[in-house]
Amino acid sequence: MSKQCWELPVEWKKFRYRGKGLEELIDMPMDELVKFLNSRARRSLTRGFSARHRRLLEKIIEARQKLVNECKETVIKTHVRDMIILPVMVGLTISIYNGKEYVPVKITPEMIGHYLGEFAPTTKQVKHGEPGLKATRSTLFVALK
Repeated sequence: MSKQCWELPVEWKKFRYRGKGLEELIDMPMDELVKFLNSRARRSLTRGFSARHRRLLEKIIEARQKLVNECKETVIKTHVRDMIILPVMVGLTISIYNGKEYVPVKITPEMIGHYLGEFAPTTKQVKHGEPGLKATRSTLFVALK
């Protein structure tokens, strides 16, 4: 039996999701896990994974094995924003594409049941500055504060 060099942090061991601990959720088969998720996620997962989701899940399982057995943390890049966060993903870093760049997201237990895309916003908040090139003549003479 191989020695595991990575284990769950103490605060994650206290985590409960609908009455189940994180270790129980990780070991739970998919059909039982689906019963604990909300209706939107439950419907999505009972329909099965698409090819994109399966490829991402394979990469996640491979990265998880590297993290647990070899202590090598790998960052997984993905465009799949509609993947539901499963307990297997907890502890990994996944870079999610937001349309311009990859946003690295460290998966924590509180994220279980949410979509990956929720943690990589596609728009930035608009911050207006001073008038720039091609501004109208009247905006050039705004009083300075």
